[in-house]
Amino acid sequence: MTERRHEMVAPRSGGRLDHVLTASLRDLSRSRIQKLIRQGYASVNGTVVTKNGYSLSGGEHISVRVPVDQPTELLPEDIPLDVLFENKDVLVINKPAGIVVHPSAGHEQGTLVHAVLAHVTDLRGIGGERRPGVVHRLDMDTSGVLIFAKNDAALSFIQAQFKDRSIEKHYLALVDGAPPTPSGRIEAPIGRDPRERKRMAIVTANRGRAAVTLYHTQERYGAHTLLDVQILTGRTHQIRVHLAFLGCPVAGDSVYGRRKATISLDRQFLHAAALTLKLPGEDATRTFQAPLPADLQAVLTRLTGRG
Repeated sequence: MTERRHEMVAPRSGGRLDHVLTASLRDLSRSRIQKLIRQGYASVNGTVVTKNGYSLSGGEHISVRVPVDQPTELLPEDIPLDVLFENKDVLVINKPAGIVVHPSAGHEQGTLVHAVLAHVTDLRGIGGERRPGVVHRLDMDTSGVLIFAKNDAALSFIQAQFKDRSIEKHYLALVDGAPPTPSGRIEAPIGRDPRERKRMAIVTANRGRAAVTLYHTQERYGAHTLLDVQILTGRTHQIRVHLAFLGCPVAGDSVYGRRKATISLDRQFLHAAALTLKLPGEDATRTFQAPLPADLQAVLTRLTGRG
């Protein structure tokens, strides 16, 4: 495997090793740099350092080796993609329900990553061996807007917007019942359910991570309500957990919803409708939208009595 080497002197102010390298190596994402450090590719004054939080006092000589080609066992698969937008930095797609974003236990083939590898031939290694190009995720049975980065600089640029919460993520969710107020804010920490590790739950602050969800009523359908949901954080199953906590679970949700289905649908009614962010090299924000898929639109048609 060929490598390229970066040599630098730590700034006088010092700081964490990973922070200093992220500020200097702008073509690499923060997560990529942290992984390189953990794998022993960074040295300080000739000594290998594997802790991202290693404290620099200032003036140290830092060397980083960057493998040019990261090995991966992932193979491209010819899976159709609904492309909403594409340029040299990003690929924005309309994710269908029923497909997972990246390989995981029980999903070694047939993921969106496999499909994107076939579409973007030089994606390998961007952001990691198992999740090349992945910026954010959607649950397997959630449809809608999803963005992939085509290079490390783009990955870092977009991840920074997720971190500072400048990206707007809007979802459409049909819920059973109705929230206590037409619009509101849900702020409750989310962590692993102590009774069932495959589920998430509302937990105490010291056992979970802060999570904030905003919602606004779009339409009432008798026993159901259509909500526009905006998440300010990106916790696993956040919308589904927060709405269930509020007493109006996502319709069709077999994990956090009603035991007896209230609509005829093979998945939860949750769709990532819009994503607003800045792209690399651009000053103005862009908004990418994905239309409501046919199965969800059919549910609304039935509820309005037109089907």
